[in-house]
Order: sequence, then structure tokens, then C-alpha cells
Amino acid sequence: MESYSHFPQLSNGKLDLSKIQDAKLMKTKPNRGKGYTAGNSYITEVVINNKPTKLLLDPGAFRSCVGKSFLKTCAPNFEDQLLPIDGIKLNSATSVNLEVERSKYEQLRDAEISLHLTNKQENELYDLLYDHRETFASDKEPLGETIGNEVDIILNIQRHFPPLLRRPAYPESPKSREALGIHIKELIELGVIRKVGHNEEVSITTQVIVAWNNGKSRMVGVFRALNTYTVPERHPIPKIQIDLTQISQAVYIATMDVFKGFNQNLVTPRARKYLSIVVHCGVYEYLRMPFGIKNPPSHFQRMMHEIFPEELPEGWLIIYIDDIIVCSKTWEENMYRLSRVLTKFQSVNMKIS
Repeated sequence: MESYSHFPQLSNGKLDLSKIQDAKLMKTKPNRGKGYTAGNSYITEVVINNKPTKLLLDPGAFRSCVGKSFLKTCAPNFEDQLLPIDGIKLNSATSVNLEVERSKYEQLRDAEISLHLTNKQENELYDLLYDHRETFASDKEPLGETIGNEVDIILNIQRHFPPLLRRPAYPESPKSREALGIHIKELIELGVIRKVGHNEEVSITTQVIVAWNNGKSRMVGVFRALNTYTVPERHPIPKIQIDLTQISQAVYIATMDVFKGFNQNLVTPRARKYLSIVVHCGVYEYLRMPFGIKNPPSHFQRMMHEIFPEELPEGWLIIYIDDIIVCSKTWEENMYRLSRVLTKFQSVNMKIS
């Protein structure tokens, strides 16, 4: 976006932002002739990534955008610092509607990049992340299906199961019922649960409740009874003190986590029969590992050790369940190690954020 005027603008800073009027232009010598104009400034809304933002638009000026030539005098490397904006629409007092071309880095807009990196390092990092873009969770594909690591559940009792494992739906308030319906719908769309048919055998049913915090709801499975009869899986969880020592010696640190990590693990057909939940609108069965059952932390830590058998003993990769930290002393090490980690995640179809 460019325009071709050289009129600097003076505004009255005492006026409210939404009531700026008669923003006079200084008399100057543009490329062609002289000019002296006055215009009105308007507050309009800009929608960026579905978030409305206030914008001060000056239609009286010869241009409302800074030209490249002037910008280069202020910041010679400005092109290396541009941020991508996808799907932006400008709605002004007139019927103007502008679409900004999608940037290839748009999927990386939520990445937090250190301000201490040079422009060259920042560009190299964006290029690396873009090359591994299939590894990152997106609106189109939020969850992966981790290859070769189905979750199983083994009970230490035989049928017939005690009544404690066959519970009715928990009585909810109308407000919680509405919230529960929304959560159930979201989980079905994500492929985390499915509805059990009326003629399917159901031996175990677990209650779910709706927990509220600051006006936001969360669906929680009450798996205490199932956990009591579940054979535990033993795998050590790393000690945080050792991890902190590794981090303290690093110059470059990259952090990421597995997006909804437990839900990226499928469960075996046998385990599904133990993971039925009952709500006011029916019985549903988990197809992926839920939160709240006994063994997910140990299972997930063991799985990560199997995915990174060479990297973890080298000491620069820290994994605490679904949180990942890459430590390096040089920029070249950082890029090489990040590439190794992202490649491994992509090979097992795991999505990170």
C-alpha cells in the first residue's frame, strides 16, 4: 500500500480521539505545486483475526499510510520486521472495503519471538517454523493422532462390576446442562468421544460434572471409582530441580507444548468400554485418552521417551509430560535442535502449540 503525498499533519491533542476535526495540514511543497487543506478524522473499526480494533482514519490527508521511501529513512530494515495480518477488512465512512493478502506466516502469528534476536535470526526462525508448519495445531486440524501409542486400561477385578462403576447421570442445573451440551458437541466434533448406540452393551458408566471458574465452564469426568480398580502404569516423572539446572546453562531457549496432549492419544477398543460417560442427553464413549483417569501422565512421559530416545540422553531436551524445552548455547545449535524436535513430532503425527 503506497501513496504519493508529503503533507505532514498537525492534530489537536486536547480533543477526544473520536471527535478530532479540522486536522490542518502544514503548508509545504509537494512534488507538484503547493497545497493547504483541512480534513476530518474518523474512528473506524478494523477486524483483524476476528477481533475488532479501533483505527483512526484521516480521509482529509493525501495519504494515511507511510510510504516506503520515508519509512526506509526511519528504519532501513523495516521489511524484515513486518508482521503478517490475515483477512483484514477496513470499513470507513464511505463504502471502502480492502482485503489484505494472506501471509504465508499467518499460522505462526501466536508464536512469541524474543525481542533480543537479530532480524536475520528472526527470519531464519520463521522460515524453520514455516517449513514444519504441519506440526502445529491449527483451526482446521487442532488434534493429531499419535502413531503407535494407543492407551490401554487393565482392571484388577472381573465382571460383574460393582455398582460403584455403574453410575447414573449427575443432576445438573439448567445452566450447567446447557454448558455440558456445548462441551459434548465440541468433543464430538474433535473426534474425542462418540455417542453410544441404544443397542450397545455398556458395563461401566462414569459421571461428569461441570466446574465453573470466573464464569467459564469445564467438563470434568469423575473417574475416582474407575481409578481405584485400574492397574497402575509405572514410569518416572522428571525432577524439576535437574531441569532447572539445564535451563540455567542455556543461552537460547525454545518452549512448546503438545496441544491437548492427552486427547492426541487414541485408546484401545478394550479401554473404550471402560471409558463411557453418562450425561442427561445420553451415554458417550471416549475414543481418545481423557483427563482424569489414572495413568495418562506416566503413559505420556514413557511415550515421549520412546519418541526421543537419542535426544533426551544428550541433555539439551527437557520434557515434562507435555511441556517441551529445547536448550542451546549457540544460535546454530538452537536451529539444528529445533529442526530435530519438530521433525520427530511430525513423524508421529503429533500437534504442538
